[in-house]
Amino acid sequence: TQTITVKPSTEQIRPFVCGAILRGMVFTPEIYTSFMELQDQLHRNVCRQRTLVAIGTHDLDTVEGPFTYDARAPNDISFVPLTHETEFKAGDLLELYATDPECKHLKPYVPIIQSSPVYPVIEDAQNRVLSLPPIINGNHSKISLNTKNVLIECTGTDLTKVNIVLDTMLTMFGQYTSPVPYTVERLQVNYESTNISKGYSSPEMQLREMTAGVEFCNSLIGINLTGGEMVELCEKVQLGPAKLGDVDGEEMLTVTVPPTRSDILHAVDVAEDIGVAFGFNNIVKKVPKTCTVGGEQPLNKLGDLLREEISRAGYTEVLTHGLASIHDNFTALRLPTTPAVSLSNPANIDYQVVRTTLLPGLLLTLKHNKSASFTSGFKLFEISDVVLRDDDHVVCDSIVGARNARRICAVYAGPTSGFEIVHGLVDRIMTLCEICPETEYVSNSLKKGSGSDDNFADEEEKCRVTREGWYYRVVEGDDSIPTYFEGRSAHVLMRSPNTNGEEIRVGTFGILHPEVLNTFDILYPATSMELDLEALLW
Repeated sequence: TQTITVKPSTEQIRPFVCGAILRGMVFTPEIYTSFMELQDQLHRNVCRQRTLVAIGTHDLDTVEGPFTYDARAPNDISFVPLTHETEFKAGDLLELYATDPECKHLKPYVPIIQSSPVYPVIEDAQNRVLSLPPIINGNHSKISLNTKNVLIECTGTDLTKVNIVLDTMLTMFGQYTSPVPYTVERLQVNYESTNISKGYSSPEMQLREMTAGVEFCNSLIGINLTGGEMVELCEKVQLGPAKLGDVDGEEMLTVTVPPTRSDILHAVDVAEDIGVAFGFNNIVKKVPKTCTVGGEQPLNKLGDLLREEISRAGYTEVLTHGLASIHDNFTALRLPTTPAVSLSNPANIDYQVVRTTLLPGLLLTLKHNKSASFTSGFKLFEISDVVLRDDDHVVCDSIVGARNARRICAVYAGPTSGFEIVHGLVDRIMTLCEICPETEYVSNSLKKGSGSDDNFADEEEKCRVTREGWYYRVVEGDDSIPTYFEGRSAHVLMRSPNTNGEEIRVGTFGILHPEVLNTFDILYPATSMELDLEALLW
């Protein structure tokens, strides 16, 4: 049995390794191509672009065990890579892969280890480099059509994934071993340090048992099969041998999951495979026994209708990220930092809190579209959720400490501030929501006109479709929101039966303060508005 010794230094970067040997392999051009393509497919999906696992395959007859898995400084690793005929130091090689157009297929993997002080490396007893995972194998041990004995090694950060990938490689190509097909030679893994593991033998090649209720499977799929029929179907999808048993009076199906089916994780997966074996097209369509009719949630329906109307007004819809930095969400808008739902381990500084306003996303969109024409004005809008701290909000008898709020936000930037354009959008939204303007607000409008214009305005108001008891008005802002320019903001007030006739503020709009524009690197004056969409619902 061949062995591989794992040095303690690997704990800093990729601590796990597994391996096995396939002897007597017979490669044809088709088998060789399939062997390489399987590695590529596994690297793309299960291995998550080699970040979790990297596969190395070697001609065993060109190397000599025992093997060593170590992690050393980049300048201490020198070898001839698979892509070249000359020797490179590991650090220089990664610089080449990051810049050379001929090596662009390896460039995405360079950042995985490039910033690390040590690089992982696998060597044989003669200190010949087999591979620099997860980047490239050594040229000395490369596989060809004449290779008979194959060493497969998998390194990674997740031991479970490493074992899954190795088992998949072995079960797919174990059939080509000779003289006895499906013969695999184990590799013993020994750790010099016991911090990670005491050592183990690979591959695992374990058979697992999974149970699922017969009634559960029938209910989930929408069929009516006996337990015996399900046992036969399991044999078709590599889940045999299967057997029936009784658990607390319920007929249970126990299936055997082979190493090739790492996707079987739950009883639902068993039911799905039974459905595949039965044939989804063979399931008889039935009319549901319930008498309910599905439909959109009222809030979602209102949002969809408003999206169409606002788009017709010349605004472009955007969809921005739900997370923001504390700077963008508060400081950049000249707002005090208030409690917000924050992430305990944000991936980077841009994802510190869940946004409490939609405005930063729109302003960042303007910032990254400075090359667009602003001659006729640049109009953006978004209808989405913000998350607010609320210690009284209850969901399923649990106080969650936060609640979602559906908002609509729009911004105009151009040669002028566009305050009147955004004001018009606010009035249009309220009209579409069938909310009537207060009499004093209408009388202050330019539509009051003179002479025959008065009759026209009166006739227009008579034709307005409104909800009884729903009224709104726009009043001058009190400068309580420092995001807006002093004296250039307004509040949208509304009263309705939902508020018992009391006025509440459902939104604001105004010309953005020059400091806000400067922080987001916006070169034109801009006006924004933000309304609470939920308050406009019946």
